[in-house]
Amino acid sequence: MEKNSIQQNGKQYDCLIEQIGDLLLHGRRHAAYAVNNVLVHTYWHVGKYIVEYEQGGALKAEYGDELLLRLSKDLTLLYGKGFSLSNLFNMRMFYIKFPKFQTPSGKFDETFSLKLSWSHYIQILKADNELEISFYTKQCEKENWSVRELKRQMNSLLFHRLALSKDKKGVLAIAEKGTEIQKPEDIIKDHFVFEFLGIQQQEKYLEGEVEEKLIQNLEIFLLELGKGFAFVKRQYRIPVSNRKFSVDLVFYHIILKCYVLIDLKRGEVEHGDIGQMNFYLNYFRNEVNTEADNEPIGIVLGAYKDRIVVKYAIDNINNHLFVSKYQLYLPAKEDLERELNKLLENNDSN
Repeated sequence: MEKNSIQQNGKQYDCLIEQIGDLLLHGRRHAAYAVNNVLVHTYWHVGKYIVEYEQGGALKAEYGDELLLRLSKDLTLLYGKGFSLSNLFNMRMFYIKFPKFQTPSGKFDETFSLKLSWSHYIQILKADNELEISFYTKQCEKENWSVRELKRQMNSLLFHRLALSKDKKGVLAIAEKGTEIQKPEDIIKDHFVFEFLGIQQQEKYLEGEVEEKLIQNLEIFLLELGKGFAFVKRQYRIPVSNRKFSVDLVFYHIILKCYVLIDLKRGEVEHGDIGQMNFYLNYFRNEVNTEADNEPIGIVLGAYKDRIVVKYAIDNINNHLFVSKYQLYLPAKEDLERELNKLLENNDSN
């Protein structure tokens, strides 16, 4: 009788299972967050104690490594795993690089939720300067990057690539707050990096091959494009006057509420490519956009671009049209750092 009753109330029983499952998942997530909070705060305080011990005059700076080695052996013997030499070094650096790492109340609070794990902070500490560290911390929190995604963005020098499209004030702003997407220019990089396609620098390839590989690696491609992009269609057909045209890639930007059209060029971007994109944008504005959509954005991506040609081709175009370069390999960090330092120095002298 009881079995028949349960069968008759199958929907209610399924609902019970779902409720219990939701509760368990919530509890497990909360437990994971709590463990992460305690771990990160504890490691910060361990680093603080080490630095304060060193600065207290108890140890000369040149013996710092010797102190960490001794601590590693003694703490491991007393408390087990977690106190390797490299981990203690990271704890010490964690405190040095994040000296104001506290809860809003300024006290150690186990209920204060952190968005980043200890593994995130270890990766961020590999950055060379305070501007980079601040940027990757803020951006990682905003976009909920996994450690793998964070590593990819740091390896592709995202901060440098974004910073070089701004003045000094803009560089300091993104370092302090991360990227703020409020206008079309905010989603544009001067260099897009497609190293994940696996195409070698000297290898011959066609535009269609790059497009195909981008779709095959859509998840990483969206990460490179940035927050807010949603894929719509590849080779979007545009019928005009019994003729058929097509845009290589069409996305919709959820934050800016507009279509983003991308055309890929294997070689240098020519003025005709820019005129073609302007044609596509006019079509989308008149034939595809609804009242809820903002003006579409067009990005012509080429392996090379002549800034003078681009300037004359874009002048007096009212549409949101941009030309950027893409490269199939990771950029040279030294080159980007040199350009960024030059930008900051020039701004200082003005």
